[in-house]
This record gives sequence, structure tokens and C-alpha cells, in this order.
Amino acid sequence: MKITFIGGGNMAGAIIGGLTRDGYAATNINIVEPVAAAREQLAQRFGVMVGGSIAELAQIGDVVVLAVKPQQMREAIKPLVARLQQHVVLSIAAGLRVADLSRWLNGYTRIVRCMPNTPALIGAGITAACAPGDLAAEKRSAVERILKSIGKVVWVDDESQLDAVTAVSGSGPAYVFYFMEALRDAAKELGLPAATAAELTLETMLGAAKLAAGSSDDVAVLRERVTSKGGTTEAALKSMMTDKVKEAIVRAVKSANERSRILGAELGKD
Repeated sequence: MKITFIGGGNMAGAIIGGLTRDGYAATNINIVEPVAAAREQLAQRFGVMVGGSIAELAQIGDVVVLAVKPQQMREAIKPLVARLQQHVVLSIAAGLRVADLSRWLNGYTRIVRCMPNTPALIGAGITAACAPGDLAAEKRSAVERILKSIGKVVWVDDESQLDAVTAVSGSGPAYVFYFMEALRDAAKELGLPAATAAELTLETMLGAAKLAAGSSDDVAVLRERVTSKGGTTEAALKSMMTDKVKEAIVRAVKSANERSRILGAELGKD
């Protein structure tokens, strides 16, 4: 399988790095990157063929990964229109809908849209993908192989669900960092040194996530096990419940979902 990346930014670099670490041959990867300095860095970093335009490529391979900014996508993919035949087009551009990509590609329909998140940069991401119902099994497997290079993959049946995915896992790392900020700042206000507060916060988050990942129990059950009646954890959780923290988080995620829906409509405007 040969892969062409249109755009060589951070997420494209994460995928290419993951593929090569997994033993994928660099000779089977092409990158189209218009910025000369970026082309040089990509070639040195990965040992792949890097061109300044699609026209420079004799072949575009089996899968074309769209990895440019959504605002630049329409112009970037114009040269693809005359080249696409049985290729799979995989879009990692946030917000852009399949219908709009298809329209810009002159009605081409073999398009898979996905939503990775930033932990993909260290191979610890999770990506949700949505494929056409008639996409051949081997082409779907090819897409999954690419995306598994940066972490886990889940499939959704309805593209509209990717707005919720964006709100939960796409934006989710920022929510986690926000909670970590608050926990660290609370530790400092209680008199702990800044370095100790930061380390306690980080290791607590890491450990709790690993505990949840390795358990078959629901996170609510895990929370209850840590919460002794009349203890310190119960006092903290009662304070959060009084302040309706859970409800605030749910509202925030719903706001992100709605914003994703609106941005998708705006990005696809002609």
C-alpha cells in the first residue's frame, strides 16, 4: 500500500512517524508540502519522498490523506480531481464534512473522514472514523492500519456523530489539562511546593487513567470505591456536587458539540 499525504503538519508527521516505527517502508510514503523549509525537514526526518505539489508525483498511491488546514483544503485538493480513480481519500481535517469534500472533488465518494486527538502526537491517541457503507473491507482495513499507528481506532456509522466525538475526545485533552491546572493550583494553595504539586497532579491523573483502563468496572464504581463515608474524598465530592460540577462539564461538552456542528457548516460554504 502506498500513501500520499497532502500536507506535512504535526498530525501528518505523527502518523508517518507511527507508520515507520511500525515497520512501514518510507519508500511507500509521499508527502505534498508547499513550504520548502518544511519539505527539507520532513525528508530528513522520515526519509520519504516530499514534493511541492501533487503534479510532481508520478503516482499518488492507494490512500490519499488530507492533512492540510480546513481553510486551505478546497484549493489544496483541486489538483486531485483529475487523479482520483479507486483511491481512498482519508480526511483528518477537523470539521470538514464528507459532502463538501466530495463536492470539491467533483463528486468523488470514496472518502473516509476521521477525528484524531492530540495524544496521537505520542502514539497515545484515539481516532473515530466514518466510512461510506459500500467501502470495500480491504480499503477500510487499510485506513485502520494507518490510523492505528497513532493509537486506538473506533468507527461510527453516522458522520454527524463526529461532532460529538470532536466535543468529547477531540477537545477532551484540554478538559483534562484544565482539571489538572485546578488540582495543581489547589495543592499550591494548601502549601505544597510547586514542583511537588505538579508531580502529584500528573502522577495521580496518570495512575487513575491506567487504573480505569485496566479495570472492567465502570468509572462510577471506581469512584465509589475511593469514597469512604465521612472521609476526605466524600467531602470533596459533596462540594463538587453542590457546585454542580458534573452538570457544568456536560453543558460544556454539549457547547463544544454545537460549535463543531456550526463550524462544519461554515467551513463547507462555497
